[in-house]
Amino acid sequence: MDEISSLKGIGEKSAALFHRAGVFSVHDLVYYFPSSYVRYPEIKTVDRLVPDERAALFLKVLTEPALTHVRGMSMVSFMAGDDTGSLKVTYFNMPYLKKSIKQGTEKVYYGTVKAKGSMYGMAQPKTFKREEYEKLVKAPAPVYPLVRSLTVHTVTKAVKLAFEGGLSDEDYPDCLTETERESLGLLPLKESLYSMHFPENREAFIKARERIVFDEFYHFLISLRHLKSENAGKGNDYPMIEVAEAKRLMESLPYRLTKAQERTYKDIISDMASDKAMNRLIEGDVGSGKTIVALLAMLTAVKNGHQAALMAPTEVLAAQHMQKISGLLRDYDVNCVLLTGAMSAKQKKEARASIADGSADIIIGTHALITDLVEYKDLALAVTDEQHRFGVRQREDLSGKSEVKTPHVLVISATPIPRTLAIILYGDLDISVMDERPAKGLEIKNAVVGTEYRKKAYDFILKEVKAGRQAYVICPLVEATENGHGENVADYSAMLKGIWGDVVRVGTLHGRMKNSDKNKVMEAFADGRTDVLVSTTVVEVGVDVPNATVMMIEDAENFGLSQLHQLRGRIGRGDKQSYCIFVDTSDKKEPSKRLQVLKKTNDGFKIASEDLKLRGPGDIFGIRQSGEMGFRVADIYTDAAILKKASEFVKVRGSDKEDPVTEKIVL
Repeated sequence: MDEISSLKGIGEKSAALFHRAGVFSVHDLVYYFPSSYVRYPEIKTVDRLVPDERAALFLKVLTEPALTHVRGMSMVSFMAGDDTGSLKVTYFNMPYLKKSIKQGTEKVYYGTVKAKGSMYGMAQPKTFKREEYEKLVKAPAPVYPLVRSLTVHTVTKAVKLAFEGGLSDEDYPDCLTETERESLGLLPLKESLYSMHFPENREAFIKARERIVFDEFYHFLISLRHLKSENAGKGNDYPMIEVAEAKRLMESLPYRLTKAQERTYKDIISDMASDKAMNRLIEGDVGSGKTIVALLAMLTAVKNGHQAALMAPTEVLAAQHMQKISGLLRDYDVNCVLLTGAMSAKQKKEARASIADGSADIIIGTHALITDLVEYKDLALAVTDEQHRFGVRQREDLSGKSEVKTPHVLVISATPIPRTLAIILYGDLDISVMDERPAKGLEIKNAVVGTEYRKKAYDFILKEVKAGRQAYVICPLVEATENGHGENVADYSAMLKGIWGDVVRVGTLHGRMKNSDKNKVMEAFADGRTDVLVSTTVVEVGVDVPNATVMMIEDAENFGLSQLHQLRGRIGRGDKQSYCIFVDTSDKKEPSKRLQVLKKTNDGFKIASEDLKLRGPGDIFGIRQSGEMGFRVADIYTDAAILKKASEFVKVRGSDKEDPVTEKIVL
């Protein structure tokens, strides 16, 4: 496959930017799908403006641009208007516009409208010729997940070059025959790939996306089928018995296990004593106590004379597991060892040595656990935490670390999934559902509000901080992008610092930060050195901060209900009352039906069921969902019908047919 630098105009510097975004080849670029799409609004007149909305106005420049300087920043401003009224347009740090903007010229101005008294204003608007803008209104514009200095324009130009260069059937083999495609009602692959980037209209995008989603589910299910087939004939190389230490640990806890926890623990003990290796999923809501059940399983493995490993998706979460588990097992003569990429070379070498010689009983870490350098002496139990953050391959890699014998596999998922979908998605696993929460803590109080409530929300957060509590503010974007809609972490953090000054310590977190920097930010928040953490959804899988009592989620209507529920799970972990504020920015008079579900219940399984009912193709232009199971585009709720279609197709077709695509795209 050609390198990204083989495209005309992609030099060494541009290639390096693409590499930072995970794009190394032309194939990677073609599958580097937009994270969302902008639907440009119809042009409106000044008299129909609403504060804080993004609007497009066809305006005439009414006054000569004025150039001023304030606090070292230049400002070019002028009045522009139509037959119904006028507003002030301002550009910051673009002094050259004073000469290029001429009084009397007409253009479309697109940006966010702000109100100051009776006067409207628009800062940093994009401008278009009218005919150019009207084309944008018809077709959704792609917004790509960007790294710093990589622009939407650069990505769009590169993708167009890739398609103009021609896509060969060898590079992009279609896993479906023409007859199969027609019977399934799907488009050809190459046509779908193009429309994912440059849809002519909404309908074209929906059809293209359906094909890409089908392919993702198909390759996933084929991999799952292969895995199930491989595991089917494997006996129990590590037969185990229940140990007294596990019972003792249960009795020492400050609370009694729920019936769901007891039932799941019995399932695990039964599996590990049976004639086949355990392959079990623990599916439970936030706070249902899955980790303690997994710990009981690991303690059982260790006291039967073997090793156990726990793989978490983030270094921060792995470190938290290490702290909690080693603390709980302090009196049980169990050696817990941490292994993550952030550790020093010396620390990693020492950890790997103890894993190899067997002195490490429970090994806790991230993807570092499945690197080639790590050798286990006697791995009998492989636990994968937050399974929806891993693909099938990572889970298989961890269990495959026991080269001669087959270890027991335990998978933990905090994403409640309706059982009909769980059976498809976890077809190789037995499922234990934990649908109870320990009787501790207070129920989170929820509010769905409009943008006019923001000031009250800031005042409420300030009140909580002054009482010694902490808060999260969630934004969908990292920073203002060329086309992106929604609040962004960079500007929001700056705004809150401006409102609160030194009274509140504001931290910033997002997925583009280095792991070491992310860890420092989360550690500062966990230690109470930060009062308010402004973050993207990267905190969905994060540390346990019992002192955090407020979460405010901006642009909440654009997220899936289950993802919002996962985010909300970051609060309500202590003994203080917690509050979640969902900010609906849609400007609709009636609150979103979907958000009202979250207001009424904190039950993840009920929310998942409602998410399945209420989510549909109408939501797919919103913010990219969390990427459960490692899917790039597919969403198990929005695309439940396609998942079922792919499942039926795999059953009918079988997995014996050669599939040249699976190895390229999985998971």
